[in-house]
Amino acid sequence: MMLRDRLFIEDRALPEFFERLRLSGIGQALVLSTCDRIEIQTIHDDHQAAVQGIIKVMAAHGGVSPADLDGQIYTFSDTEAVRHIFTVPASLDSMMLGEPQVFGQVKASHKIAQNRGMIGGELEALLQAAYAAAKRVRNETTIGERPVSIASAAVELARELHGDLGRCAGLLIGSGEMGELVAENLISAGLGDLTVTHPTEAMAETLARVLDCHMASFESLAKLLINADIVLTSLGTRRHVVTADMITASLAKRRRKPIYLIDVAIPGDVDPAVNRIDGAFLYDLGDLERVALEGRATRGIEAEAAFGIVDAEVAAFLLGRAERTAVPALTGLRRHFEAVREGVLAEVGDDADKATRLLVNRLLHGPSEVMRADAARQEDWNTVERILRRLFDLGGEDGDASEKEE
Repeated sequence: MMLRDRLFIEDRALPEFFERLRLSGIGQALVLSTCDRIEIQTIHDDHQAAVQGIIKVMAAHGGVSPADLDGQIYTFSDTEAVRHIFTVPASLDSMMLGEPQVFGQVKASHKIAQNRGMIGGELEALLQAAYAAAKRVRNETTIGERPVSIASAAVELARELHGDLGRCAGLLIGSGEMGELVAENLISAGLGDLTVTHPTEAMAETLARVLDCHMASFESLAKLLINADIVLTSLGTRRHVVTADMITASLAKRRRKPIYLIDVAIPGDVDPAVNRIDGAFLYDLGDLERVALEGRATRGIEAEAAFGIVDAEVAAFLLGRAERTAVPALTGLRRHFEAVREGVLAEVGDDADKATRLLVNRLLHGPSEVMRADAARQEDWNTVERILRRLFDLGGEDGDASEKEE
């Protein structure tokens, strides 16, 4: 069994996996386990401790030793980790850029982790910001709009011709692997009805069971073509199973309602002469591959804009988080100032001049003593002075502030 298969975490195994993470000192974690990735996103104060703990948990889950994972795992921390977490739901870290499934997979994993009590405030804020970035990528770029595989190209062309696939009837002729794959994609895209036919009835029965659809006798092919909005052929018998005459006759009885034909057989099942018939739209493997390649090229171009959006959102998130870290200190400083102010007012009453002078002196007394001591010991004095000048806008190193403490 391949290492990836061993490490894959099924939903039923997640409760135990989360418990192992918790026992290893991981209090917040999202576990994303798909056919493309096995990933743990976590918040932890100690990067190395978190990595080692997660590796031990993954190794135990997969029944391997931690040494077996050497060179098989990548880790990110700090800004690099934040950027990675943003790129995943935006589908910029996927094998196929722009594929839409990963956003839903992350959301589903998020919900599972929440239900297990593994999502704290910090990780929640990070994930929500990542979702917002992903939505911007979807809304402001076309990275997910062009098909990038033969199957997705076939589905996209079906939508362009017929619109809502839920109102369409499909016919699958043959049982080739590519035909089955395209049929599955059409069903996932909402195809309203699908019928399978094959010269060998047992083959049609088997495939109809796999696809959970209807089957029909191959002898009734001419009649089946009349009712089919989408015809998918995957027989490969080295003869034209669907001829131009058959399509002409079908279109006449369909009152010219168009037929979309997808021929994924090698050699083709559909007579190329069908291309010359009004109302018939034939695409073979070469046509579909060209559409898919165009989609990949477009996504590559759009990826630059998408990464720009993600980088801007990451910068905004990190800035906001940094600003939030100052809030407790600022709150404490304000509380201290207010306490000094109240003490001064209680002492001098309504004498504003005396009160303000006394207030300034008392507020500056403590910091002045610390600064003098630091300057005498040369302990980080340059840093302290630089920060002080910035905080109070005192000008350069030869600042013009001339007032002295009384």
